[in-house]
Amino acid sequence: MQFSARTAWDPEETRLARAVRERRSARLPLIDLTASNPTQCGFRYDEAAILAALGDPRAMIYDPDPRGMRSAREAVCRYYAQRDAPVAPEQVLLTTSTSEAYSWVFRLLCDPGDEVLIAQPSYPLFDFLAQIEDVRLAPYPLLYHDGWQIDLEGLRARIMKRTRAIVVVHPNNPTGHWTRERRELERICAERGLALVVDEVFLDYGMGPALSGPTLSPKPGDKGGAPASLATGEHPALTFVLSGISKIAALPQMKAAWIAAFGPEPGLTQALDRLEIVADTFLSMNAPVQCALPSWLESAGAMQQQICARTAANLRVLDAAIKAHPAISRLRVEAGWYAVLRVPALGNDEDLAVRLVERGVSVYPGYFFGFSGDGWLVVSLLPEEEEFRRGVEIVCEAFTTERTEDAEG
Repeated sequence: MQFSARTAWDPEETRLARAVRERRSARLPLIDLTASNPTQCGFRYDEAAILAALGDPRAMIYDPDPRGMRSAREAVCRYYAQRDAPVAPEQVLLTTSTSEAYSWVFRLLCDPGDEVLIAQPSYPLFDFLAQIEDVRLAPYPLLYHDGWQIDLEGLRARIMKRTRAIVVVHPNNPTGHWTRERRELERICAERGLALVVDEVFLDYGMGPALSGPTLSPKPGDKGGAPASLATGEHPALTFVLSGISKIAALPQMKAAWIAAFGPEPGLTQALDRLEIVADTFLSMNAPVQCALPSWLESAGAMQQQICARTAANLRVLDAAIKAHPAISRLRVEAGWYAVLRVPALGNDEDLAVRLVERGVSVYPGYFFGFSGDGWLVVSLLPEEEEFRRGVEIVCEAFTTERTEDAEG
């Protein structure tokens, strides 16, 4: 049977995945410091209110709007209005996930073989999304010096004849830094006829300067609060801002997200008209979720407070633990749910992660996110505090023990 080359992925289990599976099959304890599903991390949900919102009788009437119910799009507009970003319902299209939003935008902008620029390190999901849409990804570098920043010259050098868009994640996952190069990126896009695609799913999870970590000087744009949504202000280039309730309301299972489009005319109207046809082709978002979206967005603050308190507490636990282990350091993180660790490169990152699984803790190896070289680990800040503490202690002890054994050997 002949299948499409776009789905010719290698299904082979990695050594790390096998180590995790075997440890769990043996019923051995394993602390999961990769946990990123808030519904399984001990947070308190108002289940009655969340489920009650799905009972709106309007959901029984089939009246499809390709862009999504106006009431739901108006709720998205209120979300942005609270963040000083005026957005009209006509600029919003609802999708079932930010992954689907990316898919629609890639279809809009790219013919098969066209390129999209994506930061590295970043989340690996983009690889699959691009391949499914027959789009090529070209990485542009992030640099770390007193915090993360985009290598703008490196980005410019990667723009080719078939480049169609630049993707930024604001704040980035997993580095947790804000995109402060907005104006430079917009200038590049306007000059080169590119679109700017902005993923803001972690926008509401800023850490604040007291928790960010190692820094030698204030970061440009730090004025007592997190940098604004890129939906604010003028948009000299065609811009698509993506987000959804998977992170905003910690409801990944409810499948509600959106595209908010901005930019100069006539490109903006043309983009929205074409996206409406894409949306009308699939009509993928169900009515009960659209009816419930205003309620879920209005109540999202309670979950955000819980998650921010958890990530702040775990960041303090992490810093206290590594303070006694100078071989391990944490990179500056400004937002999101993850922390990046620099550890002794006692092997490649997969080797390090497998050794930690054997000791009873699961972490992300740096290569998973495209970190160059070895000695990178990424941990989630979502696990419950006591479990997180035990996991971090195992990580610290592992590198202290292995360095001692290497020295004695």
